[in-house]
Amino acid sequence: MTDHLPGSTRIGRTALTVANLEKSIEFYRDVVGLVVRAKSEAAATLGTETEPLLELRRDADAQPRNRNQAGLFHNAFEVTSRAALGATLERIRDRWTLNGASDHYVSEALYLDDPEGNGVEIYCDRPQSAWPRRDDGTVRIGTIPLDLEAVAAESDRAATVPDGTTVGHVHLETTSLEAAREFYVETLGFQVQTEIHGALFVSAGGYHHHLGVNAWAGRSQPRPADGRGLAWVELLVPSTTALETIRDRLDVTGVSVTERESGFETTDPDGVTVRIRIA
Repeated sequence: MTDHLPGSTRIGRTALTVANLEKSIEFYRDVVGLVVRAKSEAAATLGTETEPLLELRRDADAQPRNRNQAGLFHNAFEVTSRAALGATLERIRDRWTLNGASDHYVSEALYLDDPEGNGVEIYCDRPQSAWPRRDDGTVRIGTIPLDLEAVAAESDRAATVPDGTTVGHVHLETTSLEAAREFYVETLGFQVQTEIHGALFVSAGGYHHHLGVNAWAGRSQPRPADGRGLAWVELLVPSTTALETIRDRLDVTGVSVTERESGFETTDPDGVTVRIRIA
């Protein structure tokens, strides 16, 4: 199948299963800077003032992810400016531990782990006109050190991320890069933007990547459906036609779907639930 996803396709929300809901809420509110939009004893929704981005659900009995299981590498929240990224850096320095920071040519990124070991990236894109591209038009992503003090110097000192912040991409760890390629590229219709040793970065509409998949850690087991960590990731498409096209592709390849309001969900080869709906 050669049809690609519509250019306006993007990541919607992601969901995490956690053992300690309160600690997770505090981290994503006070460090990442998300707004708590709804909260109960069993779950919480966080995001911006106008958009939900992250669902947290409590399950104290869920087993922690072991070192052999596939799943989340990181959720990546894209903020709208370097000033917002600088404010994020200040919150991390004040309240948490920064694991790393990189200039990826297309973006500037900060990396950390949440209280339950889920990877988190907060990043700001450079203008698309400045993204390096190969002769075939695909985006060239690299990694060089980030000048943290230059980022901090531009902080707007905000306590929360601005409206317009999104889940820019999700990065997964897979047991098989080829199986992941077959599912996300050949079946769903993402386009490959960058491929490096042991990793694949794919997108819709020429974005640098909506999804990263890597096999760097040598994971050998799929993600258990009832385990902690990434519960699901949401893919938003612009129309009923796009939704039905994806459904047809999954049907042709024998991948089962479960109906949901405004769309459906399916499971990738590593047991990660992908929810697909109309934006």
